[in-house]
Amino acid sequence: MSRPSRRVRRNRPGRKLLGLDLGERRIGVAVSDAGGVLASPLETVDLRHASLAAVAELARRHQVDGIVAGLPTTLAGAEGHQAHEARRQAAELETLVIVPLVFWDERLTSAMADRILDESGRRTRRERRLRDAIAAAVMLQSFLDAHPLPALHRPSASTDV
Repeated sequence: MSRPSRRVRRNRPGRKLLGLDLGERRIGVAVSDAGGVLASPLETVDLRHASLAAVAELARRHQVDGIVAGLPTTLAGAEGHQAHEARRQAAELETLVIVPLVFWDERLTSAMADRILDESGRRTRRERRLRDAIAAAVMLQSFLDAHPLPALHRPSASTDV
């Protein structure tokens, strides 16, 4: 069985997707709805107390068709230490799941998550832990918007007037 490429892909790996904001200490997790249209924050996996196996279990439990991992690049698009670490984690995760994994640009998603939390007035430590899951949802929503599924039933234009 061949493994999916670890390069950024343009194609969509399925309908229901798991989005990941990969980090060295925490992984933010989001999931799309069954229709593959709307992303929602799910949880944050703390790697000090869990492993990538917990993320693989979330993929199985939510019966996703694919995983979209955020690739942290600089504003100029270059890959640094964080991108290298994200690719390492993704390669390890690929050994634990059977669904395809693709990368998607996650630039500024943490800043957007901070803004969402600030605007909602959530400032407690417990609520701030949602930051990584919200960042994952922002990234996944960006992917879903850029890769819409084709309409199954498009209404045909009526020629009757």
